[in-house]
Amino acid sequence: MSSTPSKPAAPLTYKDAGVDIDAGDALVERIKPLARRTMREGVLAGIGGFGALFEVPKRFREPVLVSGTDGVGTKLRLAFALDRHDTVGIDLVAMSVNDILAQGAEPLFFLDYFACGRLDVDTAARVVGGIAAGCEQAGCALIGGETAEMPDMYPDGEYDLAGFAVGCVEKSAAIDGRSIGPGDAIIGLASSGPHSNGYSLVRRVIQRAHGSLESAAMDAPFGTAGSFADAVMAPTRIYVKPVLALIGALPVKGIAHITGGGLVENVPRVLPDACQAVLQRSAWTMPPVFDWLQREGGIADAEMHRVFNCGIGMVIVVDAALADDAIARLRAAGETASRIGEIVARPAGAPATVVI
Repeated sequence: MSSTPSKPAAPLTYKDAGVDIDAGDALVERIKPLARRTMREGVLAGIGGFGALFEVPKRFREPVLVSGTDGVGTKLRLAFALDRHDTVGIDLVAMSVNDILAQGAEPLFFLDYFACGRLDVDTAARVVGGIAAGCEQAGCALIGGETAEMPDMYPDGEYDLAGFAVGCVEKSAAIDGRSIGPGDAIIGLASSGPHSNGYSLVRRVIQRAHGSLESAAMDAPFGTAGSFADAVMAPTRIYVKPVLALIGALPVKGIAHITGGGLVENVPRVLPDACQAVLQRSAWTMPPVFDWLQREGGIADAEMHRVFNCGIGMVIVVDAALADDAIARLRAAGETASRIGEIVARPAGAPATVVI
């Protein structure tokens, strides 16, 4: 008995497998004008090639390249829950450019990596729009990146981000904290909120207080204008332009970007072993969102100081005689700056940073 031949299967395409090449091409076209807004000296070739080309500006006599990479972390879980995709790109840029700024480096260019299960062009364009805005704030060029559509790796509607920044500093002008000594002044620059750190704890507090992340869309429960979402999703402040101007005007001994690890674990990264930073908690005002998080989560002061920036996004150490001048310059540039402590000799066995 003869068998009936089976019907040939329909030919498969990449789109059938979950990858839409046309959507990727459409996103690239949406990105190009955003990237053009960030162009600066040194860019030789940007988005579209296999690699971006950048020439170190000739004004650097002994250029040292400084690089940094970071992501946005679980703040993205709130972005998904609240449909807030316009500012996480600013967070992405800020986390890397503020890091290389701590070495005294001028950010030159930035690359991003956007990974998702299914590419939503509108959402991705909102994210990249924030990346471009962050690059404009930092004065660096968005010259390349990668969009990876990976079916079955991420649920629909979710994505992950990584960013990569490269900057430059004169070899003789690199800031490493070695000249810091007792008597130096500590200046704090205000943060816009939690920035992009501690969000696993932020989310747990929101869920304990209100049952779901979506509840963060409610009115702010601490008497400020706007919603709670506005407070917890406020983009990370980018300090590049005012701090570079300060570095050009007077000697800066050390800079610490207050990220994961909070105040007590980031300030020591720029201190000599013999020095201790003593921070006066009464010297600055914590944004109300931190008070709410501490109260609703029952979080101890010590835990707050080692998880969150607590209202200080960047710390700058200068000679005490220059502190007033430095603060005046930073305030004139639009920063909320204040003297928040001093450097002392570190007692044997004592921590490198204390908050009193």
